[in-house]
Amino acid sequence: MIFAALLTGCAALPDTSPEQVALPYVHTFSANTASDNLPTGWRPWGVSRFKRPTEYRLIQEDGRTVVRARATASASGLIHPLDLDPSVYRLLHWHWKVDELIAKADNTQKHTEDSPVRLVISFDGDMEKLDFGDRMFFDQVKAFTGQQLPYATLMYIWENRAAKGTVIANRHSSRIKMVVAESGREKLGAWQEQTHDIYADFRRAFGEEPGRITAIGIMTDTDNTGENVHAYYGDITFKRVARPRSVVDSD
Repeated sequence: MIFAALLTGCAALPDTSPEQVALPYVHTFSANTASDNLPTGWRPWGVSRFKRPTEYRLIQEDGRTVVRARATASASGLIHPLDLDPSVYRLLHWHWKVDELIAKADNTQKHTEDSPVRLVISFDGDMEKLDFGDRMFFDQVKAFTGQQLPYATLMYIWENRAAKGTVIANRHSSRIKMVVAESGREKLGAWQEQTHDIYADFRRAFGEEPGRITAIGIMTDTDNTGENVHAYYGDITFKRVARPRSVVDSD
């Protein structure tokens, strides 16, 4: 069961290890120079040892440093540890560019669950609240990969057909949900700017309050469809939103 599940696309971030410094901000790609090195603050994220890794490289694009991803029947990503309160840092802002869609991709089906771009956010929470099926799945993933999955994972993807704003449930766990941030071919080939209220999106997807944000990742994957694709990621930031003043505070 777990072997099949991992090979058909469980793209949840692992819990960050204790030696990884969790920061209240994301290191920007644009602060780096073009090279084969990893961006500062980011590290490789392997989905499974049975999957070919996607290639990530820092390049110059329109006068700034961005990450270019090239996937060839592959799936892996980059992960950045964080420690953020999503009720305060609730606006997630980023740029991405996709030149071509993955023709066979359909994220509503587990055997074609690929996306040219993904932003993946992990959240802390009480593992005791997991139902039996999710707890068994988490235990199997840990036994098979040595990685502990986070309590909840929210992804933003570029889908072929599903409408923008659609929430797609992962086929393996109720603790992994995908939000369609962009869809279709209309905006291919040009940089797109995205801003999403992750606090509101989490509540809509999971029906509960989010715990602290523990990591963010990027992933371009074509392991299920076996296709080739390249895409680009610009800087990613969490923007602070002031808490509303309570009646007591306003007195």
